[in-house]
Amino acid sequence: MDNLDQLKAEILGNISKANDLKSLDDVRVFALGKQGAITSLMKSLGTMSIEEKKEKGQKFNELRIDITEALDQNKSVLEAKELNSRLETEKIDVTLPSRIFETGKIHPLSQTWYDVVQIFGKMGFSVAEGPEIEDDFHNFTALNVPDEHPARQEQDTFYLPDTKDGKKMVLRTQTSSVQIRTMSKTKPPIRIIAPGRTYRSDSDPTHTPTFHQVEGLMVDKNINMSHLKGCLIDFCQEYFGVENVPVRFRPAFFPFTEPSAEMEIGCKRSSGEVIIGAGDEWLEILGCGMVHPNVLKTCGIDSDEYQGFAFGMGLERITMLKYGLPDLRAFYECDTRWIKHYGFSLFNSLSGDNL
Repeated sequence: MDNLDQLKAEILGNISKANDLKSLDDVRVFALGKQGAITSLMKSLGTMSIEEKKEKGQKFNELRIDITEALDQNKSVLEAKELNSRLETEKIDVTLPSRIFETGKIHPLSQTWYDVVQIFGKMGFSVAEGPEIEDDFHNFTALNVPDEHPARQEQDTFYLPDTKDGKKMVLRTQTSSVQIRTMSKTKPPIRIIAPGRTYRSDSDPTHTPTFHQVEGLMVDKNINMSHLKGCLIDFCQEYFGVENVPVRFRPAFFPFTEPSAEMEIGCKRSSGEVIIGAGDEWLEILGCGMVHPNVLKTCGIDSDEYQGFAFGMGLERITMLKYGLPDLRAFYECDTRWIKHYGFSLFNSLSGDNL
């Protein structure tokens, strides 16, 4: 008992001497911390007999309660003292100007993504997604891309380590892989667009290693090239805001479509600016064609019963054309001045006023 009284007097004395919250907390740790004096006493009960536990346990608990109450009481006093000190020393200069709160803006690329989804959504297309880390089958083989095709070479494609079962893995070079995954698990009719991030080993004013594409796919009975042309012409007219925009389709080659074409729109180049719908020049904006029968068969679709069309375009490319942005690399430099100049208000973006 004498030892307990001495310990209590020592701790209470230290509590009363504490003149700030830090000193008071040091006393708390000394008394009630994991290795504190009172905590050690409570732990010692485990080695005592039942009678000793009853007698000393009560005393230890009373000591702990008294110390806790003293700590709480002095803490309230010190907190009030500290607050009063701050109120006396801290001043607010009400003559200072208010803080400037800047409103954020929508990145032009995000705005284009929204516009493209909205336009094709009105045509009945839904959005499909797929993994950015893709296997060789979905990224190349299922799309009828031969082994010797340049796109498979390491200077064009980012290859990742093979899986444990030997699958070759890549960062997808196109969102066409989403078309393969959709056709493999969905029975026609199919009408989707697949916007997303893609990767290729390339960097210059019009190319970056990371870029965005939107691919479109429609599969049904009696689908033909005229459906494809009508769909893309309507898109260009609405996206660029030009009625009767000049359009032409030039024969091209893509492994996954047959016949294939590149779509070009009429434009005029003046003082480094491209004016859509004017002049007598042409600018290629996307590739398209009828889905190759081999691709349909790989996905388990009867090519004698169903046909389809597909198209793909770079979101950065059409963004640069519509808004007159000269250098693609500025899209990813995170320069707030650039965003302020070229960005869009959130309200107008959600209301569709930018279309």
